[in-house]
Amino acid sequence: MNCETESRRGSTALLFTLFFITLFALHLPVLRLPYFWDEGGYYVPAARDLWLTGSLIPHSTPSNAHPPLVMAYLALAWKIFGYAPVVTRTAMLAVAAFSLLGLFRLAQRVANTPVAIATIICTAIYPVFFSQSSLAHVDLAAAGLSWWGILAYIEDRKLAMVTWLSLAALAKETAILAAGALSAWELLRMFLKPELSDAGESRRPRFLLLAPLLPLAAWYAYHYHRTGFVFGNPEFFRYNVQATVQPLRILIAIFLRSWQVLAYLNLYFLTLAALFAMFRSPVADRGIERKRIALPVQIAFLSIITAYVLAMAVIGGAVLARYMLTAVPLVIMVSVSTIRRRVRLWPVVIAIVTFTFVVGIFVNPPYGFSVEDNLAYRDYIRLHQAAETYLETRAPMARVLTAWPASSELTTPELGFNTRPMKVVRIENFTAEQLFAAAELRPQFDYALVFSTKYQPPNAWFAHWNAWQRWKTEFFDYHRDLPPAAAAQILGGEIIYEQHRKGQWIAVIEMTGIEEAQARAPTRP
Repeated sequence: MNCETESRRGSTALLFTLFFITLFALHLPVLRLPYFWDEGGYYVPAARDLWLTGSLIPHSTPSNAHPPLVMAYLALAWKIFGYAPVVTRTAMLAVAAFSLLGLFRLAQRVANTPVAIATIICTAIYPVFFSQSSLAHVDLAAAGLSWWGILAYIEDRKLAMVTWLSLAALAKETAILAAGALSAWELLRMFLKPELSDAGESRRPRFLLLAPLLPLAAWYAYHYHRTGFVFGNPEFFRYNVQATVQPLRILIAIFLRSWQVLAYLNLYFLTLAALFAMFRSPVADRGIERKRIALPVQIAFLSIITAYVLAMAVIGGAVLARYMLTAVPLVIMVSVSTIRRRVRLWPVVIAIVTFTFVVGIFVNPPYGFSVEDNLAYRDYIRLHQAAETYLETRAPMARVLTAWPASSELTTPELGFNTRPMKVVRIENFTAEQLFAAAELRPQFDYALVFSTKYQPPNAWFAHWNAWQRWKTEFFDYHRDLPPAAAAQILGGEIIYEQHRKGQWIAVIEMTGIEEAQARAPTRP
């Protein structure tokens, strides 16, 4: 028994090392990039406050009440190795490798090693997982810890199950959905047929699955004691909860969440292949049909996927794909298992799917998406790095009109974009309404840094469907930024720097004299 345990530990260490080295090699070109979007907006400042002051509640940014596990992990990494983007991104790659290891063991346990290998390859190369692997967000960590918890649940290891699922909830509060979904499934099993109510394992204590609520509740109690708010600052709560509970928005969000777990960024190549495979008879090896994942396990997975689709349609102001990272690899696993069971040349199908995922990493889709979901985030960072370096070199003491997140990039050198803070006049975005309002503040800024805050694909799907455009604007903070030339005309300035990269753009506008600016500026409609 000891030899078996030692062998398993050795193989686990070897697999983790293999996964980490592979991820590290694949992400080498992005490891030194400055912090991007929500990294610089919340997670890195919160972790830095913990590193510098020991406070679990951030003070350099308004608290969003996210549990502190990942921020504490980053603070520890900086304490040991120093504060730098390469340290942060390498630390997050270690989290991604550990998460893949948990997913591999889970797939190996419920299916077999070939399915586990194919699942890991597809997941690691899936654009959302790939891009999130090196970013300082909490969603991937929560997903990985949840997979370890689901594995312990399948193996009926109660203490390990509670531990992993509790850690997942302390990585991100929404990870409690996995524990809740499994608890609901356990209750449902009481009323089902014997083949569904018993997977050949001992009955798991149903209410033990809710134990992860206790550490999460303790964190919220502590947060309330320190800040007076349970679920983060009022603006955060309004944007992510109060403003989202509208029937039509929820229905649209359910569609979007379903799209994200079944089709987003070329995932439909895999799920459609699995669907078509269902019409084929199982492949027999030496007269024995290949096994499927046990039905109780598949339903447990379906419970988790459904919980994420429904819950994330109700909460969360931004419908970000990374919020679904716990669910998507479960879809990948079941799809891979189905294809292997029913298609003899299944490695060819998986190879084609993997190729489409690789394409999705580099090629933006023909519909709007968040640039953090593939390497478009690298294009964003490089555009902003170059423009902000140009601006700092040209006029380091200038007053700059811009929008978030560039406003944080210019005022916070710790994010890695410039060497000293600059004075900023902030607006919400670069719509006509915001720019005309900014023109009234003309004496307060010397330059404007304008950029694409939303990705606008050429010939986008549904671009001419007025109802869809109206719903996006009303429910999902959609807007159209005016191009640099139009922004310069409204502000009464001259473009002195402009760069474009794969559908994204940035420009520096220098303000002219007040008289000349007034002569240039168009009349507001």
